[in-house]
Amino acid sequence: MSTTAPAKPSTDLLFLFAQASQVLTSELTAALAELGISQRTYCVLSKAAEEEMTQGQLAERCLLDKTTMVVTLDELEKLGYAERQMSTTDRRARVVAVTAKGRRVVTAASEIVTGIYDDVLAALPASERAAVVAGLTHLVEGRLSSPTPCEHLPRRRRAAG
Repeated sequence: MSTTAPAKPSTDLLFLFAQASQVLTSELTAALAELGISQRTYCVLSKAAEEEMTQGQLAERCLLDKTTMVVTLDELEKLGYAERQMSTTDRRARVVAVTAKGRRVVTAASEIVTGIYDDVLAALPASERAAVVAGLTHLVEGRLSSPTPCEHLPRRRRAAG
């Protein structure tokens, strides 16, 4: 009978990604709360402001399920930041249009988000910043671009606060 412990991975990537994500999420959540919006509403607004997209396309782009997307759009319409409109290219489709008020919020929120991202990256040596961003981009556009189907999806822990 062997008494050696199984080999552990040399780096716990899941912990590193989860820790970075949780801390960055909490910082962004606190900062965007000053504008009265959440990260989710910022994501939807900023993506909708880029180009004409349907609810489904936006949900996919923001990694949201359909139910969460509907609730988010209801909230954005109530705040006067967005509205559902007929598509200019397909009369059967409805798209999400950002209002002038919504665009002002996106502009203010983008400045906050950019400042936080710049501050986070400033914690790295200047010579490593571009490589970290390029590496993460390569991973999420390639190997980590879509989740593996599984019976029980992992639940995300809520941030303390």
